[in-house]
Amino acid sequence: MRLDPAAARDLAGTLERTVGEDDTAVAVGSGSLPVLGTPVLLAWAEAATCAALEPALDAGETSVGTRVALEHQAPSVVGAVVEVSATVVHVDGRLVRFSVAARQQGRLVGSGEVTRVVVGAERFMERLG
Repeated sequence: MRLDPAAARDLAGTLERTVGEDDTAVAVGSGSLPVLGTPVLLAWAEAATCAALEPALDAGETSVGTRVALEHQAPSVVGAVVEVSATVVHVDGRLVRFSVAARQQGRLVGSGEVTRVVVGAERFMERLG
């Protein structure tokens, strides 16, 4: 992938998720309350970045998360619908940085940045063996 930084600014992804029992802090071990767990919010934010980047990847390419800064600002109860969006804010070769935001009925519940690096999937996995 050779992503033009100017064209990359048009890349964005938005996902809608409903908080389930398995998404709560108590269920994932990150707290004791039945509200959206921060690790789940992070996973949803990363999924939004993947959705945004997917159209720009060449065959055989994928991306890996390398850095995250996330602030979980407000709780979301089971049954709440959360919209998570990701927008490209910086491109440097294979490195792509996203701004992420999670909203519930327009109220900001989380925000931050996620950095991903585009890699050849097969080569990446070969290096692990």
